[in-house]
Amino acid sequence: MRQVKLFCLPYGGGSAYSYLKWKSELADVVQLCPVELTGRGKRFSEPYYNSIEEAVDDVYKSIKPDLNQTPYAIFGHSMGSIILYELYFKIMEMNHKAPVHLFISGRKAPEIPDYEITYNLPELEFTNKVMQYEGTPREIFDNKELADIFIPLLRADFKIVQTYQYKPTGRKMDTNVTVMYGKDDIYTYGDTGSWKKHVNGSCEFHVFNGGHFFIHNDKHKVVEVINTALLNSFFAR
Repeated sequence: MRQVKLFCLPYGGGSAYSYLKWKSELADVVQLCPVELTGRGKRFSEPYYNSIEEAVDDVYKSIKPDLNQTPYAIFGHSMGSIILYELYFKIMEMNHKAPVHLFISGRKAPEIPDYEITYNLPELEFTNKVMQYEGTPREIFDNKELADIFIPLLRADFKIVQTYQYKPTGRKMDTNVTVMYGKDDIYTYGDTGSWKKHVNGSCEFHVFNGGHFFIHNDKHKVVEVINTALLNSFFAR
């Protein structure tokens, strides 16, 4: 059976493991391909990225062998959406086949900066800010061994997102895009609609129950939307 590969890019502090629970619910034609970033998971010993551009170059090298071999789509949540946005243009500049679909999740449009710089706050203030995203149990920060591992990773991820500089080049994503956001996500509220001006193909918006981490809280509906979009895009080609 011919399949479409779904490359999934992690959110800040997340890893490839974050997406494994989707596997059993994805359509048979969808092959889940979570992408691991440096500083976590099986790449724990590798240094953190210094910029979104470094992350994009690294992800590109990781998925490059597959780009012309099989149909593929890309999903990114939060930090992963910014990586996805820049990665798409890297892929196109290198003359690879375009993805059949892009999924942008939990992130406002790239020209809208973060309203607050938090990555360099003192530890207690920083962890309190992270807790507001409702994706990290307080127990992790209360456990010194876990905190010593997790806090530097979070700071590094927050830094590359909060120091990202959008360049208004007029480029647009010439493929079908699905934008996802949580109805209670205070970090994207009112800002997601701006993604439409970055897309030449169709651009659909889906709202889910939950806050910033609706991809876990409303997992079944998220996977259902992904399946429908990929089946439509895959068989339309």
